[in-house]
Amino acid sequence: MNKRNLQKELEKIIEKSAAAGVTPKLLLHACCAPCSSYCMEYLSEYFLITIYFYNPNIDNRQEYMKRVEEEKRLISEMNFKNQVSFIEGEYEPENFHRLVRGHEKDAEGKQRCFMCYEMRLNKCALAAKEGGFDYFATTLTISPVKDAAKLCEIGEAVGERVGISYLPSDFKKKNGYKRSVELSQKYGLYRQDYCGCSFSKRKTETSI
Repeated sequence: MNKRNLQKELEKIIEKSAAAGVTPKLLLHACCAPCSSYCMEYLSEYFLITIYFYNPNIDNRQEYMKRVEEEKRLISEMNFKNQVSFIEGEYEPENFHRLVRGHEKDAEGKQRCFMCYEMRLNKCALAAKEGGFDYFATTLTISPVKDAAKLCEIGEAVGERVGISYLPSDFKKKNGYKRSVELSQKYGLYRQDYCGCSFSKRKTETSI
């Protein structure tokens, strides 16, 4: 089975929309400002983006609010071809911990993480469906430690269940992660050193 080229698939969607003279509406789940920086810079050329900040996995309210405020600040300071909007989902960490109960000892990047991805993508898909968006996607694929193919697999399954299209994407391509680091430096963004949940935080602390 040939490995999918998610960047090529994304480019074909962009080309098809351009040929039809339309600018699709995209609800883009964002985990933090640094990860979304390049995604917004790139995608705002071709989509009407609304950032959807839904991350119940984040360790504590102080950390959560810091990431929310950085996201809003970045959107206000960056220049886009098409305007970028922002929606904040509910902060419900109790739902995350209920979901992953029994998976506390899973390795990072495995089943517990997949469950977390699905939880966030499902919420994003429902909001996209309700809001009349054409696509939904996530900035998570820009991370060098996250599997874009797995995220796409989860996103497409969620989209099929909800009834909305997941935008195939791997934002690490086209030097996306490198560009996100450059943009983080340019805008002086807060760059956390863990994904957000208490499990990833402990892993970071024990590896120092």
